[in-house]
Amino acid sequence: MATRDEMQAKEMTANKKMTMRVILAEADIRKVILHSRPSTVEDLITKLRESLGLQNNFSLQFQDPEFNNELCNLTDLQELPEKPTIKVLPVLDLVPVSSDEVFSDTSTADTEILSCTPQDRREPWPEFFDIPTFSVDVEYRLRQADLLFMSEGTHLKVSKELKHEILERLAESMYSYTAYPTAAQFESVAAALISKHPCLQERGSATRCCGWKNSLKHKMGNYRTKRRQSGCLDVAVNAGKRGRHSSDGQPANKRIKKAKKGEINYLPNFPDGFDQAALEEARKDLADEMQKRTPSGLLVKQKMDQTFALRRKEVVDSEPPINTMVKRWPALFTEDQVFMEFIRI
Repeated sequence: MATRDEMQAKEMTANKKMTMRVILAEADIRKVILHSRPSTVEDLITKLRESLGLQNNFSLQFQDPEFNNELCNLTDLQELPEKPTIKVLPVLDLVPVSSDEVFSDTSTADTEILSCTPQDRREPWPEFFDIPTFSVDVEYRLRQADLLFMSEGTHLKVSKELKHEILERLAESMYSYTAYPTAAQFESVAAALISKHPCLQERGSATRCCGWKNSLKHKMGNYRTKRRQSGCLDVAVNAGKRGRHSSDGQPANKRIKKAKKGEINYLPNFPDGFDQAALEEARKDLADEMQKRTPSGLLVKQKMDQTFALRRKEVVDSEPPINTMVKRWPALFTEDQVFMEFIRI
């Protein structure tokens, strides 16, 4: 049982002010004074979250005098010197995902092999572009910079590494709508970026985002190149107009134009688990079904959806005459499937 003197000592410690130096980022180091000394590390985290307005989860390190002020993880407040220096480390919250989500997700890492699926881009360009969520570290740095901008009007000095992460994530998001954004679309993304994160505004620019717009154009070109190199046909078909990316003896792609609105799946990739031979067998089954007096509408739709990539490949690569298409794809010329094909494209 604690003695009266021990209880008085604990009470005096709790009522004592605590002054510390808190490192939030390389260019954001603050002096914090707590009116009462916390009793546990969790209490200290709670007080720092309240006094600094931090929202994301974080852990703490401190400069340990016993090791020449090198940083160590903070596990016990008794280890802290009288006026400690503490570093705030954002913690990434991991959410369990299924294996299907893992393999279908698109990462922003330079070394990643980008996955290609026929459903890469389906949504029309939004009226107001929604800036995606960046990594935990980037979101934290931008939030702190936005607070500094709103209080003092200080613009963020964007490092090369930070700019790369921002542009890479934006390019990935734009690609979900179109591989070839227009000038107006680039400008709308840049404007949305500085609207959400005003610390990224540019001095001396009429729109405050001209530099971001130009950087997005270059980044989108690089992103298309990565997609093409990973085997995504919807951008590979538009590459090498002078034959630079064509195989030996293949003529230059002079007639190929950039995808426009309505050409989102101009040359989609084959469905997962299917090659050209398997899709050709599905096409034959579809042709046989159309020979029946009353073809199954459900089966026809299923096979037409399944063979869409093969059909587009024939149209783009071979440019067959109408009579050949009628013979190979009789379902395509029915009223229902004409309508459905426009939806697929």
